[in-house]
Amino acid sequence: MRWDNMSCASEFLLLGLPSWREKQDLYYALFLTMYLTTVLGNLLIILLIRLDSRLHTPMYFFLSHLALTDVSFSSVTAPKMLFNMQTQSQSISYAGCVSQVYFFLQFGCLDNLLLTSMAYDRYVAICHPLHYTTIMSQSLCFLLVMMSCILSSAVGLLHTLLLARLSFCGDNIVPHFFCDLSALLKMSSSDTTVNELVIFTAGVVVITVPFMCILVSYGRIGATILRVPSTKGIFKALSTCGSHLTVVSLYYGSIIGLYFLPSSFNSNEKDVIVAVLYTLVTPMLNPFIYSLRNRDMKGALGNVLNRIMFSPR
Repeated sequence: MRWDNMSCASEFLLLGLPSWREKQDLYYALFLTMYLTTVLGNLLIILLIRLDSRLHTPMYFFLSHLALTDVSFSSVTAPKMLFNMQTQSQSISYAGCVSQVYFFLQFGCLDNLLLTSMAYDRYVAICHPLHYTTIMSQSLCFLLVMMSCILSSAVGLLHTLLLARLSFCGDNIVPHFFCDLSALLKMSSSDTTVNELVIFTAGVVVITVPFMCILVSYGRIGATILRVPSTKGIFKALSTCGSHLTVVSLYYGSIIGLYFLPSSFNSNEKDVIVAVLYTLVTPMLNPFIYSLRNRDMKGALGNVLNRIMFSPR
């Protein structure tokens, strides 16, 4: 195995967002606000779930881990992008670039697998309500999260090790605001056949298969809902799944738009715009989606605020 890239590339230059230099102050203020909203909103969800015993259920157990993953996912790219915008620098070290690839893939895969676990939880809750507490035991929930973490870490590590084998002795300009794996492969002067094969295989394992599982889960949920005789029961089931369905639609909608549309629709600028959608916009919207459409979360927030306002001083 030949590890010869370190003698060629010591740093990369990130081009950033399309036309960002003409409106740099506006972009900086916008993305800083979005990142802070993402961090504060998701940390608030974690805090509410931690403090309110009524939220100590499998659904909110997965939601707390999803919120933590969203914070981590955004933190992989946003701070470096904001720093470069503020300092008008475009450079990122080779080690920093490879680390960014690893954590981006790890938390991206983990986000996907947690959404799949949440879909399974909703399936059991609606299709097998009498056996819900037995099936969705604490040990199973913990196992699903641990297996998601292990698999996502393995995928990130595999891609990173294969990336480290490549040479980057020519162009070191990355047409993105972070070290995107596909952009780096196009820049490499080495043979990337193995990398592309692994990308396809891993994509099937951690994106296509989980997506199909989510579709099957909601297909069965839909069939069960249609057999519910009361309108009240239908609305209750829909409210239970509405938030998760919205998040899944945002997450997979951006992935489909980026990777599965014909190549003529995927210019570098559109790649960057879609990347902003799933690295910043979707993690920022998740707290609002789960809070505004969830009575339990709004109730927990009200209880915490009441404790703060009316606690003895």
